[in-house]
Amino acid sequence: MAWIFLALAGALEVSFTTALKYSEGLTRAWPTALFLAASFGSFALLAQAIKTIPLGTAYAVWTGIGAVGTAIVGIAVFGEPATALRILFLATIVGGIVGLKLVSG
Repeated sequence: MAWIFLALAGALEVSFTTALKYSEGLTRAWPTALFLAASFGSFALLAQAIKTIPLGTAYAVWTGIGAVGTAIVGIAVFGEPATALRILFLATIVGGIVGLKLVSG
């Protein structure tokens, strides 16, 4: 269950970073509210996950999911470049996440 919490926490990290972009510097009410709610949810789920998963592993996986997910949103929604090297390095992060899961059980 802890790994599910961690995956959901990572997904909410993608949500709060995207909402942060739409908030225009926390000046728009609804995106700011979504940012705050998703941030709280993400940290709450991360807190549950680290009851079981080692802190360093959980934090690395959480930030990895957030980084890759946010980069994908940047490419898909905001038209950021999807160069071969960028995709390669994002895949490297995914490989690290999978590796951490495999060695952590």
